[in-house]
Amino acid sequence: MLKATLKSLLSRKLRLTLSGLAVVLGVMFVSGAFVLTDTLQRSFDSLFASVYSGIDVQVTKKPDLAQADFDGPDTQAATIPAAEVGKVKAVSGAATVTPQASTDGARVIGSNGKVVTTFGPPRLGENWTGETDLLKLREGRAPSADNEIVVNKALADAAGIKVGDDVGVLTLQPKKTFKLVGVFGYSGDRDSLGGALEVMFTTPVAQELMLGQQDVYSSIDVRAGPGVTAEQLRDSVAAALGAGYEVKTGKQLQDATSKDFQAGLGFFNNILLGFAGVALFVGTFLILNTFSIIVAQRTRELALMRALGGSRGQTLGSVLTEAVIIGLLGSVFGLLAGIGVGVVLAWLFGSLTGVGVSSIGVPATAIISSFVVGMVVTVVAAVMPALRASRIAPIAALQEVATPDRPLTKLTVSGALVGAAGGTLLGLGLSGAGSGNTTLWLILGGVLVTFIGVALLTPLLSRPIVGLLGRLFSWSIPGKLGRLNSGRNPRRTAITAAALMVGVALVIGVSVIISSAKSSLSQQAEKDVTVDLIISGDGDQNGPATFDPAVMAAAAKLPGVASAASEYWEYGQVGSERHSVSAVPDAAAWAAMFKLQAQQGVLRFTGDNQAIVDPDTAKEHGLALGQSIDMRFTRGDVHHVTVVGIYGKSNVAGGIIVSPDMIPDFRVQQPAWGYLKVAAGTPVNGVQQQVNTLLKDNPEVSVANRAEYVAAQSAQFDQILTMIKMLLYLAVFIAILGILNTLALSVLERTRELGLLRAIGMRRGQTMRMVTVEAVVISVFGGLLGVAVGVGLGAAVVRALKDDGITELALPWSTMGFYLLVAAVAGVIAAVLPSIRAARVNVLQAIAHD
Repeated sequence: MLKATLKSLLSRKLRLTLSGLAVVLGVMFVSGAFVLTDTLQRSFDSLFASVYSGIDVQVTKKPDLAQADFDGPDTQAATIPAAEVGKVKAVSGAATVTPQASTDGARVIGSNGKVVTTFGPPRLGENWTGETDLLKLREGRAPSADNEIVVNKALADAAGIKVGDDVGVLTLQPKKTFKLVGVFGYSGDRDSLGGALEVMFTTPVAQELMLGQQDVYSSIDVRAGPGVTAEQLRDSVAAALGAGYEVKTGKQLQDATSKDFQAGLGFFNNILLGFAGVALFVGTFLILNTFSIIVAQRTRELALMRALGGSRGQTLGSVLTEAVIIGLLGSVFGLLAGIGVGVVLAWLFGSLTGVGVSSIGVPATAIISSFVVGMVVTVVAAVMPALRASRIAPIAALQEVATPDRPLTKLTVSGALVGAAGGTLLGLGLSGAGSGNTTLWLILGGVLVTFIGVALLTPLLSRPIVGLLGRLFSWSIPGKLGRLNSGRNPRRTAITAAALMVGVALVIGVSVIISSAKSSLSQQAEKDVTVDLIISGDGDQNGPATFDPAVMAAAAKLPGVASAASEYWEYGQVGSERHSVSAVPDAAAWAAMFKLQAQQGVLRFTGDNQAIVDPDTAKEHGLALGQSIDMRFTRGDVHHVTVVGIYGKSNVAGGIIVSPDMIPDFRVQQPAWGYLKVAAGTPVNGVQQQVNTLLKDNPEVSVANRAEYVAAQSAQFDQILTMIKMLLYLAVFIAILGILNTLALSVLERTRELGLLRAIGMRRGQTMRMVTVEAVVISVFGGLLGVAVGVGLGAAVVRALKDDGITELALPWSTMGFYLLVAAVAGVIAAVLPSIRAARVNVLQAIAHD
């Protein structure tokens, strides 16, 4: 039985290849995810070891703000008074003490007038502390005057600047210009450490621009003297400074940083595993369909084996053996392809970020997961066809091969129940019944189960819909035959179409949500915003971009400007929680810009330490009118803030708004947003051009009218859609393989039929058109299913998000039409090889084919 199975499998190499490709793709992304994360982890472990190689002990100040459940930008580092440096120097065993004034946020303006950006690595502003074994000057000299800087080679190349140039730098303060006097690099001929862009000032300037005050440091690095271990030095320094400081060894710093980075790598892992999940889910339909057709075609062969003494178990084992072999080969090639994907992605990551990538490694998790995933998916997909094969009676060997339609009642009922279960899970997730990750898993599980339910219901829909679609091509005999062929086996057609349905449904569902969000944002802006011009920028991981306060003062005085309001941003501590906070110098003007109405109290500040909030924020923090709450920001002491107003709920403005007396305690004392209302009859474009002139020294921000600003905010949604489109293309590719496989096997199954058609006069071109029509009808059917399911899922999500600002349901008609066209093209592509094979059938041999 085993020999017969192997011979049968090897005699159908095309079937083996097409079935295995889906497994290869899924396993490729699984193994690629683990190879990539392992390589990047080892690369950064090496980097962190290098960064902390010259540090035995490092001292930092314990943060003044609570760190519990912190998920905002890390901009709240506490500073160390300069007086503490002397205490550290006095510690026995401290050979070298180097105070550092360093933090992220030094943005250099390049020779093209634009701010130099990165793909993740920090833009550090630091104090120059001299050359070390790790850091060496390559050009020029060290900075000695307060208007001089040095930069690392990576930044010099990225900015297109050289020694002697005047360079603009943005920090906590507006743009300042410095003379570039030197360029440095690192040991091992490295231009940077991990792609970081570094600019170094004299110590007083670094303290003022990066830390916001003089005579403070961000950390103190200490080297141990002879005979003193890092642990001994750590304990001695900790004892000298007291409980207000964190003192760690270089090894502790390396381990902690590596652990934090490992958690961040989960992002890459999840993306690749998401691709793997889609590939394997869609591939399951392909494998299921392939084995179903194989069993149908081998009915007489399997029945003959039964008649010769083969048992049901042996028949079941025969089909599952084929599945195991396909799964095994798919896992092997998928693992090899995954290693290649890991290599390419690691190289791209290194090229984009400047991080030196370690040699590629293949962890055990990649190997184990590849074989487990590949084998399990293939065998599970083959179980139902294998059970069907085991039930073939020996008497079938004496009959003509036939695959009569079976009743769809059980399948339809099962589909309805499964679909209802999926809808229930999705509803629970969207209603917020779970918490944290539970909600996410409810939604994902609901979508997955819904897809399965729809796939089970598809055979019921296939015959009428396929018949209707086929009539579009029934103007010729090949078209009529293609229509009839696509509808002759509802189950086969349904499973083939379901593979394409998944990808199209994903992208249409997300498109519906994004189109609705864009439409809602646009309508809300027109309805609830009176602002004509908005000054803003994209910002980075440290918060939104900011600009010189003098710009707003000058803009407010421009001819034609009726009113102006600015908004400052900070991430502070509100009560016992971290929370974003905005400060506005003129609360009344700001509220008028967004048509906010007071529900309680007033929307203006009459003194210091006051706040206005929206109803949801008040409820979240248990605040009422006249009640006080403690707030603390990057600098200064605790503020006892009184709520003087609660404004009505709005979809365009919200949160905690505090009085301007607290701005000096913000990390960045510059506005993040500026709002201008133009007087009636004044051309907005004219005022916009004048504001652009005022912003010439603020390259991180720009001014936009209301429509342009809404369009820019909406464009951020397109990045999400791009990622989903990549999933679609993967699903479409696998669906093409599925249609190709189905048609190829169907052509083989209908060899005699094709020979008879050719014998009575059908030409080769007509035969090819017949097969192409069959493929296009099946693929468009899958596309229609995907559009319908995607619209349904998207509409459900939009309805659930009504209270979160997505109030309008907008259908992306052009996108829906485009992907229906994609489905049709996919059918044409999939039909190429099967149609050529059908056209080349030898008429006489085909008629004699059994």
